[in-house]
Amino acid sequence: MKTPIITLAVATVLLSTALLTTPALARNDFKTFSIADAFALEVYKRKLGDDVKFYFGDAKHRTVVKKFGEWPTQKKTNAFNKTDEYACQWALLSALLSLKKRAQSEGGNAVINIKSNNDHIEKSSSQTFECEVGNIIASVALLGTVVALK
Repeated sequence: MKTPIITLAVATVLLSTALLTTPALARNDFKTFSIADAFALEVYKRKLGDDVKFYFGDAKHRTVVKKFGEWPTQKKTNAFNKTDEYACQWALLSALLSLKKRAQSEGGNAVINIKSNNDHIEKSSSQTFECEVGNIIASVALLGTVVALK
């Protein structure tokens, strides 16, 4: 009589251990998305305004009158139940708002040479930005130089 109970107990412990130690179905992807598509969104126009200009990669800009320094930013957003692109566009907007605030506090009117900076690996592009996407969080890390343009 004790053998079936002991067998059942051992089986239960082994099953629970197996279920608890199963690796999570986590995701951690790096994806690139269009900067132009993000800036085409109405919320970008409304929130960023036009008092600070943003230039990604080697995009042409007016003459630099004063350079204030290079600053990093990393912003995250909830990616749950959103497309990767939509979540990443929101994270990008938050990162740009952070750079805009820095430019205004330093006396600049532009952020130039903006590049993706995930895991401290710089990737420069005037067309795309990189975003780290998981099941729950999307993250955009940028590095940009605050300047005053002519």
